[in-house]
Amino acid sequence: MSNYSLVYLLDTNACIVYLKNKNSSINSHFNNLEANKIAVCSVVKAELFYGSMRSNNPQKSLNIQMLFLYQFVSLPFDDSCAEISGNIRADLAKAGTPIGSNDIQISSIALANNLILVTHNVSELSQVEGLQIEDWEVM
Repeated sequence: MSNYSLVYLLDTNACIVYLKNKNSSINSHFNNLEANKIAVCSVVKAELFYGSMRSNNPQKSLNIQMLFLYQFVSLPFDDSCAEISGNIRADLAKAGTPIGSNDIQISSIALANNLILVTHNVSELSQVEGLQIEDWEVM
């Protein structure tokens, strides 16, 4: 991580709003930040690729998406994230507040890399202990 000055990890919903609505408040955040402060992760990419492949024009969607994603560091779901993910899932199950496995993986990547997760899914993800969240759709 020392090679990067990353601060934020984008959740899938933030990427979708950015790509679909050029006048969103998310776009103004992007315009005020250097790209090297923002990361995406392999789990978000998988969700975005799935959405593009199911769109009316998969190739066009993929092209737009790839141009967007190319500007950011991409973080993997690795062994350290796997351990954090298992802890999150166990904690949420114990509390009776489970969330989706992709959300757990994305959260674990943010925690493993000490990043703020940019998401509109605050109600679910705020249940993850220690996860820092910003909702750029309401800021």
